[in-house]
Amino acid sequence: MSIDTTTADKLQEQIQYKIDNKTKPRGALGQLESLAAQLCSIQNTLTPVLAAPTIVVFAADHGLAREAISAYPREVSAQMTYNILAGGAGINVFAGQHNIEVLLVDAGIDWPEARPEGMIDHWMGPGTNNCLEGDALSARELEECLAAGASVVDHNVNPLCTVLGFGELGIGNTSSASLLMNALTDIPLPQCVGPGTGLVGAGLAKKLAILGSVRAGHPHPKDALETLQMFGGFEIAQMVGAMLRAFATGRILLIDGFVASAALLAANALNPGIIEHAIFCHQSGEPGHARLLDFLGAQPLIDLGMRLGEGSGCAVAYPLLVSAVAFLQNMASFEEAGVSTGEPEAQADEPEAQAEEPEPQTRKTVT
Repeated sequence: MSIDTTTADKLQEQIQYKIDNKTKPRGALGQLESLAAQLCSIQNTLTPVLAAPTIVVFAADHGLAREAISAYPREVSAQMTYNILAGGAGINVFAGQHNIEVLLVDAGIDWPEARPEGMIDHWMGPGTNNCLEGDALSARELEECLAAGASVVDHNVNPLCTVLGFGELGIGNTSSASLLMNALTDIPLPQCVGPGTGLVGAGLAKKLAILGSVRAGHPHPKDALETLQMFGGFEIAQMVGAMLRAFATGRILLIDGFVASAALLAANALNPGIIEHAIFCHQSGEPGHARLLDFLGAQPLIDLGMRLGEGSGCAVAYPLLVSAVAFLQNMASFEEAGVSTGEPEAQADEPEAQAEEPEPQTRKTVT
């Protein structure tokens, strides 16, 4: 049932009461409880609904990838989009397990031949400019990317969809994400840069040196939009536009790994309320991601060391949302089950009852 005229504080009290009065000790379901509370808050209801789950994968190339900042050549971006279209990628497998629709957006792949069928066409060109030599995007390109992302939500996502995941694909995009993170958080660049597709040793040192040169050429972006223009990718900018539109339409946002979290970081700078709708699905194996999550005050649902991208973390974590809604809707309350909540004094002789029950976890947010 929807909560109509109650205040936000009253709604939070009702949500917490419903969770605490299920047949379990308080906090016994750990993060599933805070997840359930967040889903209720996003939808302003005690009965949240997960309908038509969808993951949008934005794909594009980066001009900076010509500087050998990845363990894989730039051509792999196009090859992996072919793989997704053929149904053979990780995101296809994991989304297919849970009947999640996958939408693939061509934001700017450098195609070796004609673009294949089956993608949403928001092609901006064969990759961004090389940000070692100037801005990655022009002001016009950034504006068009933000509008394109919003258009995907308005015209390609099922109108019944209540939960929308965000993924990406493109060689060089962890470098773009590292630069965005550094500029928007002031976390030192070496703490933002990781192996990406697998760089180690001299390769990783070269990547860091190149990104340091990029930052030296763009020392003081004035805001999130200028930061996106300097360091972003077509896919990242379109993702930001889609995230902002998904938030405006009241949807639950599933955030994948490092690159998607960097996009959310920029979106949050543009509209700070968006983070309340964001569920961070996993902690990436990319080392900068843990620091970015900490900066955002976000607690990821899982930590499996994944760093695939493609929205794969969204698909793997989605069943946890289903479980959170299921316990909230189907688990009996103490009253319904005729189970006594008990008094602390009456349970003093029981060793387990002597320990204070943990308080429900709450999700730290950025204000």
